[in-house]
Amino acid sequence: MKKISIIAFLLLTTCITHAQALQAVSIDSCYTWAKQAYPLIRQKGLIEKTRDFTVENAAKGYLPQINVTGQATYQSDVVSFPLPGAPVLSKDQYKIGLEINQSIYDGGQIRNNKETQRLNANIQDQSLEVNLYTVRDRVNQLYFGILLIDEQARQNALRKSDIQNGLDKVNAAYANGTAYRSSVDELKAEIVAAEQTDVELQSNKKAYVAMLALLTNKLLDTNTAFSVPAQPTSLAEINRLELKLYDAQKKIYDVQAQQLKTNLTPKLGAFAQGYYGRPTYNIVDNNFGLFGLVGVRLTWPLNGLYTNSNDKALLNINRQNVDVQKETFLFNTNITLTQQSAEAAKYQALLTKDETIVDLRTSVKAAANAQLTNGVITSHDFITKVNDENRARLNMAVHRIQLLQSEYNYKNTSGN
Repeated sequence: MKKISIIAFLLLTTCITHAQALQAVSIDSCYTWAKQAYPLIRQKGLIEKTRDFTVENAAKGYLPQINVTGQATYQSDVVSFPLPGAPVLSKDQYKIGLEINQSIYDGGQIRNNKETQRLNANIQDQSLEVNLYTVRDRVNQLYFGILLIDEQARQNALRKSDIQNGLDKVNAAYANGTAYRSSVDELKAEIVAAEQTDVELQSNKKAYVAMLALLTNKLLDTNTAFSVPAQPTSLAEINRLELKLYDAQKKIYDVQAQQLKTNLTPKLGAFAQGYYGRPTYNIVDNNFGLFGLVGVRLTWPLNGLYTNSNDKALLNINRQNVDVQKETFLFNTNITLTQQSAEAAKYQALLTKDETIVDLRTSVKAAANAQLTNGVITSHDFITKVNDENRARLNMAVHRIQLLQSEYNYKNTSGN
């Protein structure tokens, strides 16, 4: 029973591993995993929490503001009354109390503070998203590198198959005394060279997959299947998050401009004060007691008039700086997109020629295969024709992957 359990466990493990290998990984999944695994993404939650706390704190400006005060003084002189039996006031005076202020009208200052905190959080969030573009670039490099290695391995397998086919024919001819031993050895050496290429390709793929596994925080290995992504439908316009970041920066300057108006607006509030101490508001009473007052207070700060025009000018300069940064970004991005579009067009043109070259090289190889069978050409000539066809097929495969990669680089650069 124990042996049966072990066998069942091994079979189950094998099935699970096989199922995982059959489930192909897509480049979109890698984008999502890499974003989730990137350490900086944890900052997004911190930004949201900070925004909630700061906005909530700003909103508490509408609540009554409470202050507890205390004071003890000694003064050089006090009011005296030159009357018989009049009280004598003490020079040491004490006061402890509670003061409550309630804003009635603040000209929109609290509202502006809340909006400023929201916009600051939005700017931080957009900056974080912008940084994640580099992660997509890394995924592109590794993912298409793996696809390229897989294609090279497939072409190398076809090359080995062709050489093995030629070796079988030369072995038969050698057994019949119509071929030289050197011809057999030359084909065997070529097969060993192809096997060396396999080792090198597998080593490179292992390194690429290991880096992609670290980037995505997923269990990936050389048995994992990576699907070839679909060709993008069209080359889209620029839709990068940097543009939203620039817009968010300009919005905060708009709020700051509104804040300048608020600073010059009259403020109205109510207040209440209650104290216990000596003397009370009854200055002829030298005893400790309770006293207080309530009222409304109007304040109209005018010192902002001194710097208001300069502050507006500074805000306009800041807006212009953002516009310049946006124009510079669009200029550089368009240059990059033009280059990537030209690369895509180049690979598309090369693929058209590749198809013709492959057809011709395949025809030549087929003729060489027949000639080798009939002893018309040597094994060296046959290897040359096989390698020529393999090189043509490999070039076509490489150009196909490079075309896809250039289109996905364009897609990432444009922000779509």
